[in-house]
Amino acid sequence: MAHRLFEGKEHAGSYWKYRISPSDHLMQQVLDFLEMHKGPSFEQAVDVGCGSGQGTLLLAKRFASVMGTDVSPAQLEMALQHAIEPNITYRQCGAEDLPLADSSVDLVTAMSAFHWFDRPRFLLEAHRVLKPRGCLALLNYSLDMELSYPDCCSQKLNQVCKEFYAALHPYRSPNLGQASIQLYREAYESIPYPVKEWQECVWDRRHMTLSSYMGLVESFSSYQALLRDDQQKATRLSQDIAQRLMSVMKVTSAETEVEVAVKYFYLLACKPQEA
Repeated sequence: MAHRLFEGKEHAGSYWKYRISPSDHLMQQVLDFLEMHKGPSFEQAVDVGCGSGQGTLLLAKRFASVMGTDVSPAQLEMALQHAIEPNITYRQCGAEDLPLADSSVDLVTAMSAFHWFDRPRFLLEAHRVLKPRGCLALLNYSLDMELSYPDCCSQKLNQVCKEFYAALHPYRSPNLGQASIQLYREAYESIPYPVKEWQECVWDRRHMTLSSYMGLVESFSSYQALLRDDQQKATRLSQDIAQRLMSVMKVTSAETEVEVAVKYFYLLACKPQEA
């Protein structure tokens, strides 16, 4: 069974404000794989578990029609507020029951969402809706993000980050196992398509304020679980980490910009012509 999280309105707002989406470079790798195996006609894509729609907006730049799906009304409400492109639609549904006809979609994506699905059922559903030679793209990033700041010891900075992640680890959902990358690797191995690709270390570097980095980590399910369990403990932890990071950086404002290196992994798979 799929797991329902991220459904509160406040969390959905945080998701839109802080959650990161794949860079243009990373998305281009997905599109290059699709074009190589299917051709340059990008008609319809579906972004499953779309959340507040950041990834859906990226796909809308390249596809004639894009559908974003999610189980959370609050997430979809947030996505609709930002869906100014006329080629985007959103539907509330489970990842395992997509409102799409057989063999109708060029690309099925799930960006940082696949680990919450009923994974075997979703893979069967993706196979059903994909056109022959259509592609499946499952992307995610690890929690082990790295910060850097000019004239600052990166080792000291990231030791604080590691302590933040370690404090959140006991609140990690047991459905994710020790590391979600294992779930994606298992999915890659289980997909019977002869044409597929696995990448487990693609660094994506971006600049954001320290407060945005903190907001990003606070949007994770582990922090949200801690927040539900003990709000004061969660707040103290976040404030302490932010203060320690500023101390290492020798700055006094959380609006100071840092470079955040995010490690992505992904699998790409092309449905055979004769499936």
